[in-house]
This record gives sequence, structure tokens and C-alpha cells, in this order.
Amino acid sequence: MSSTPWLRRDGTPRLEYGADYNPDQWPREVWDDDVRRMREAGVTIVSLAIFSWARIEPADGSFDFGWLDEAMDLLHANGILVDLATATASPPPWLTLAHPEILPVDKQGNTIWPGGRQHWRPTSPVFRTYALRLVRAIASRYQDHPALTAWHVNNELGCHNVFDYSDDAARAFRAWLQDRYKTIDALNDAWATAFWSQRYTAWDEILPPRQAATHPNPGQQLDFKRFSSDALKDYLIAEREVLRSFTPDVPVTTNFMVMGESKNMDYADWAAEVDFVSNDHYRQPGPRSADELSFSANLVGNIAGGRPWFLMEHSTSAVNWQPINLAKRPGELERDSLLHVAHGADAVCFFQWRQSRGGAEKYHSSMLPHAGADSALFRSVVALGDRLKELAPVAGSPRTPARVAIVFDWQSWWASELDSHPTNRLRYRREAFDWYVALMDQGFRADVVPLSTDLSAYDVVIAPVLYVVPASLSTRLSAYVAGGGHLVTTYFSGIVDERDQVWLGGYPGALRDLLGIRIEEFAPLPDNERAHLDNGLTGTMWTDRIDVTDPAVEVLASYKSGDVAGRPAVTRRAVGNGSAAYVSTRLGPEGLGVILTDLAERAGLTPDLPADLRGRVELAQRGDFRFLINRTDDPVDISALSPSAPTLAARGVAVISA
Repeated sequence: MSSTPWLRRDGTPRLEYGADYNPDQWPREVWDDDVRRMREAGVTIVSLAIFSWARIEPADGSFDFGWLDEAMDLLHANGILVDLATATASPPPWLTLAHPEILPVDKQGNTIWPGGRQHWRPTSPVFRTYALRLVRAIASRYQDHPALTAWHVNNELGCHNVFDYSDDAARAFRAWLQDRYKTIDALNDAWATAFWSQRYTAWDEILPPRQAATHPNPGQQLDFKRFSSDALKDYLIAEREVLRSFTPDVPVTTNFMVMGESKNMDYADWAAEVDFVSNDHYRQPGPRSADELSFSANLVGNIAGGRPWFLMEHSTSAVNWQPINLAKRPGELERDSLLHVAHGADAVCFFQWRQSRGGAEKYHSSMLPHAGADSALFRSVVALGDRLKELAPVAGSPRTPARVAIVFDWQSWWASELDSHPTNRLRYRREAFDWYVALMDQGFRADVVPLSTDLSAYDVVIAPVLYVVPASLSTRLSAYVAGGGHLVTTYFSGIVDERDQVWLGGYPGALRDLLGIRIEEFAPLPDNERAHLDNGLTGTMWTDRIDVTDPAVEVLASYKSGDVAGRPAVTRRAVGNGSAAYVSTRLGPEGLGVILTDLAERAGLTPDLPADLRGRVELAQRGDFRFLINRTDDPVDISALSPSAPTLAARGVAVISA
């Protein structure tokens, strides 16, 4: 098995372990204690200089690398690799004072001022000139340093500045549109500008979707989302090319943010632009917090194409930016870390190494907390380092594909949640996550995959809220079903093409013939209404007035209440050895579990876990290693799968041979 792609040493398998390191926040005498404690904890790698532009370049064109030289040398002397950042994430005060035109502008026309971070326009030519000058200076300085193992472009691109409505953005947006549509007539057709007298006669008339009197053009909104993701990707490529010109053999990455509702960057599209995928993940509060972590890590692993990836940031305990910031409970630090490893991470890193004394993130947990090394948290950090050393043989192992895939599509995420829709309660990611939880509850492994994935390898493909379906995708899904695959999709799927224009003739539009159903009008539900099904399930948020149009369609459940009473709620159309099923209401994980049991049986699919572990244990697999993750707060008997270690501790993780 190949070694971790960013490890430039002897190739021995190793799970990297570390954190963001910010020595410039501390006096020099603290650094020696830092590296001593790092070695005690088993740290092998740190990300360095992420927010150090003002320290590296304290004045225009004047560089101070002395402190960074010393930090790099110290880390190398202690056997610690460096993922060196380009330091461009936040421009220094002297730059924004001299060039306020690099500052982003919000949709109301307000300038986003310095004082926080990421106060720069992705499309600003002035910002790019200064930023790439800095990248060249850093790359030239450290291209041959023995500690350098990877380059870290910027930081969390788009976390705070993805949507910029400035004049720079307007010019870049027009250029992007010209490249996409070629002619103004093609754009007018795509955006349906005959509506509300919006027809354009020249490219210069087009603006970003700034604050409007009422609902901005949906085609304009969707294309601005696409453009904004592409603008950041273009900036990533610009830094990457500078780095490769100095160090063609040093891998380049940047930290994605596949987690929660961070939806504005199409990471599946970005993945090809980095040498290895990295991700930051922070758990959200709630009863299924760890399951959301699993969902995100699973998606990252498939964005990475099943290859190992780098967990660049997560937290040892509490964060600082939630309304109420709760410390992690015993076992959660290790469980959260190993969940990422289970889904393909070959590096486990935190923000940050030493907890800050001041600044906005001083109450964000770290590997070395305010309480110091004599603390339960640091002892847990050391214990995790020891566990990762034991699991070193896992490094380099690819994710083992499941038999079920959940399709995740950024285009449908963006477009399905635009305004002026049948309901504003729809949440694309929530529906996909519900299916993931339902599969885990029923004992199935599943892959969360980008739409570009080859689906033919999967027995069952679930495509929830697949709102955007170009003709080519409709053909592709039909071929999948005709080839014996089992497709499951949901309400508000197949509705529009890539221009966000409705497929005419009745819903679900592009999937209507494949599913063998027709819907004339949507039937969303008010918040206080429920839809009762004849199989005992209850739906919320959405229903459909379904008519069956193909005699091959079997009605698996019908509505028995409301305006849709007597109409189908869940359908399945057999196509040779394949099938296409439709679920027309939001059922939540529990209700979906009932549907899944039926659909899986019809597809000849059996659970991956024995009955007594379903709902309590998650199973993930990498090569020859199976990860059993306790989803509960109680010990679980896993003797059926692991006779030598029959008990899985509360919130524990066991790794056994496949």
C-alpha cells in the first residue's frame, strides 16, 4: 500500500498527528516547552504561519523571516514535519489602509472592514498582486527546508468572504458569464429575462445579485453562486501554481470545510486542484452530532476519491463560536478523531496546539489547554497519540466502497434552497443526512458521494432532493436503472434543468418517465400539519399529489389524511432487474428506516451488521480494517464481530481485521 501522499520520508505507514501552531503568538522561551510537549504527545506534523502575514511582512515589501526560520529549524530538530501556510488568509493593516479597494462589499453595498479575518475580495487584482508576492517570498525562502512536507494555501477559503458584490466582482462575474454563455441572447434565455422586463442588451448591464426590491432573478442567483465558488477555486489555483514553480515535488493542499451548512464552495469540483484533500470539521450541538461528523467525513473520503485525506482541524473539546460552547465528554476526543480515520483520514490535527491567551479564539480548546500539561485534556491528547501509533498500519488504506450510495449534489443544494419556492422550510443537506442516519440505524454501510461518481458500482443509489437534473443526468440515471441498479429519490427532484428552468409536462420533470408517476401541483405542508400514511408513518413539510402513469409502478404506501388522502406517498417502478422508487414526504430517519427495510429487501440487499448492533454501532471499513464505532453512551457487546475484545466502551472505537 502506498504511503501517505504528503509524507516525504522513508514511506513507513504512519497516521500523522498534530495541530495549527502559532509560535508568533508567544515569547521565544515558550517554544522549547511547546516542542517538548509535542514530542510527549506524539505530534508528528504542524500547520505553521496560517495567520502570520503581518508578522512576516510588517511593511510593504519588507520581510522578516527570522522568527519563522527559527521555528522551522526547531520543529525539524525535534522530528516534526511542517505543513507551511502561505499566510495570505488575512491581509495586514498596512495593506488595507493603502488599498481599501481590496475589501469585500456585501449585497447591501456595505464595505466589510478589517478587524476580523478574511477581509479581501477573491476577484481583486490588487489583492492578488500582493498575496502572490508573499507566496513567492515564502516559497523561495523555504523551498529546500527539510521540515517542509506540504504547502497550505490560504485558510478555509470562502469561510467569510465567498460572496463579494463589489465592482471587481461585477467585472469578474461578467467575464465568467461570457465564458459560460458566449452570447447575451443565450444568457437572456437561460435567465428567463423576459420576466419582469429584465432583458439585457449588453454585458456591462449585468450586476451581481445585489440587494433588490424583491426576489432577484433565480438564474442570476444560481450563477452567482457558481461563479463565487469558481472565483475562489481560481484563486487557489493561482497560489498553487506559484508554489509548484518553486517546489514541483511538494504537495499542495487547502483546508475544505465539509460540515454542517457550509455549502457555498463546491468542494467536489475543487478536489482535482489539490494534491491531497484536507478538511476542517467542528461538531454541531444536537442529539445526532457524532452522526453528522460521520456523514461529513464519509463525504470527504469520497470527494477524495477513496484515497487517504488530511483532517486539518477539529477541536479537542469546546469551541468558542457557538451560542453555548460545551466541553466534550470522556471518550469523545478519541471517538471523533477515529471516526475521521475510519472514513479515510491519514492525519488527525486540531486547532490549535497551545490555547491562546488573548484574541477572538482564546476560549477555543486546544491540545495544550490553559490548564497546562497537568490536565485531563492533555492526558487525553497524549493517549490519542499513543492510539494513533498503534493504528499506524491503517495508514494508506483506501476506503472500502459500500453497496449503497447517497448522492450529494452542490448544484441541487444551492438551487433547491433559493427563494420563491413552494416552501422555504426545505433543507437539502438535512434530507440527505436523514437517509444516512436511517441506513446506519438499519445496519447498512453507505457512501456519501459527489454526483460525478461512477454510480454503476452501487446496488442502491439514493438521490434525495435531486432538484437540478440536466438531460444528460436523466439519461445517466435511466441507464443505471436499466442496468439493474435500484434508484431511490424524493420530493422536489427532477424539477429543473441546469438553468433552473422547469421541465414542462408535470413533475418530477426529468425523472417523470423513469419513476412512472406524474404530479400536477406540489402540496407543501404548513408547520403545524402532518401527513399520515397507511403504513403508520407520519410525514412533514411536503407532500405530492401523485398520479401513477405506468402500470409497472407499485404503490408501497398511500396517504390517508389531508388533501392528498388516497394518493400514493411512496412508489416503486420495476425496470427489468432494476427499479426506481419515489418518496414524496419528509419522514425523518425513523420513518425512512421503515421504507429502507422494504426497499432493501426488494433489491436483495442485506444489512452489514447483525441485528443486535444495528442502531447502536456504526461500521466503517478501510482495506483490511473494520472500525466499530459506539454511537451510544453505554457499553455495547460486540462479541459477534470481535471475540477477542467483546465489549465496546461508551463512545468507544474498536478496530478489527476485516
